Order: sequence, then structure tokens, then C-alpha cells
Amino acid sequence: MNQHVIVRTDRQPDPEAVAVVGRLGVATTHEAMGRRGLAQPVLRPIYPGARVAGRAVTVLSQPGDNLMLHACIEQCGPGDVLVVATTSPSTDGMFGGLFATQLTARGVRGLVIDAGVRDVAELTAMGFPVWARAISAQGTVKATPGSVNVPVVAAGAYVRPGDVIVADDDGVLCLPLEDAPEVAARALAREANEQEKREKFQAGVLGLDLYGMRETLARLGVTYIDDQTTSGGRDG
Repeated sequence: MNQHVIVRTDRQPDPEAVAVVGRLGVATTHEAMGRRGLAQPVLRPIYPGARVAGRAVTVLSQPGDNLMLHACIEQCGPGDVLVVATTSPSTDGMFGGLFATQLTARGVRGLVIDAGVRDVAELTAMGFPVWARAISAQGTVKATPGSVNVPVVAAGAYVRPGDVIVADDDGVLCLPLEDAPEVAARALAREANEQEKREKFQAGVLGLDLYGMRETLARLGVTYIDDQTTSGGRDG
């Protein structure tokens, strides 16, 4: 069996679910899916405020070689997020402005790469969102085979082609394709619950009281005492 393949696939997540989790972001979606799927925080956005959600197109490359990034581009389309992993750790600058130009022309929403990128000023000016392990000018070759649209592990997150990638300032999350509608519904419910709490906090309610944590403190033996050099603290 050939170990190096380019898989043509039409696996697509539910577009409404993608829109919901993209709006609500990584933190809310991560909680809604049971705190699963989060990539290690070594993947950081190259500029603040970047935000994206879309279908994963995956690439498995050799470190220091971006041949398969070139090979993957014709498999990408509107709404996709490219996810690149390497067969061993790498920080080489495998991706830059010319790649982003090609992907933008095909409607790709962004890149998650468990390696390095360069041309950061150009990528920022283009508004092309990238989450990377490193920023490095170290160049690469185009000589070693790899695969496109196979399952990969990027910064500890298991990603299959067609899964949903959600990324923002809080990190990168992979949401399994088949779970997307249910997780989106849970995320909406969580958003409504958080809004209720936000309104109570704005009215002056404390989390200690809203969450019943005074009882927890008492059960754990935490007591209040007054500083004898004052008239009794803030509430005295």
C-alpha cells in the first residue's frame, strides 16, 4: 500500500453548526463539547483578533519540507481551514505570503500549522489568519513526499479531514464532524446561561453567592476574621 496519498474528499461539516461555533469561539465551544479537542497552547495566532471556523483540510509533511503544502492547495475550497502537521517536531518557516495568496484565491479561511511561518507582516496586512508553533525565516525544501487529507495530530489535537476547526485568541480547537450540530446547540445554551450570569454580575451580585461558594468555603474550614488594626474591614 502506498504510504503517501492525496485523498480527494467531500466530507463536510454542517454549515450552520460551523457558523455557530465560529461566532461563539474556542472557549465556549470547548466547554460545550466536554473540554475535549483543544490543541496545546503552543499554537498561537500571528496577530491578535484573528478568528476562524471551517472545514479541516489536513497535510502531513516532513519537517523542513513544504512540498505537500503545494500539493494540497487544489484540494482546498471556500470555507476551509488548512491544518498542517509534520512527522517530527519542526519550527521551520514552511508557509508565507505566496501560499496565503493562493489559498485566499480559493476562499480558504485560514491556517493552523504545527511548525513555523514567515512573512508575518505580509500575512497580517492581508488579514490571513494563521496559528503557528513558531515564527521563523528558516527556509524549506520541496523534495519529500507526504500526504493530504489523512488524519493528523497537530499540537496534540487529533484532526480528520472534514472536522471543524475553531481558532481565535484563546487557541485552536478541533470539533469532530459528526458532533458539530449537537455541540453547536450546547454552545448556544451555554451562551444564554452566561448572559444571564453577566447581567447579574453587572447588577453587583458576586460569584461567591451566585455559585453557592460561601457554603463551600465553610465546609473547607475557611473562616472570616477582622483585622484588629482596622474598624472591621471593607464591610465594617
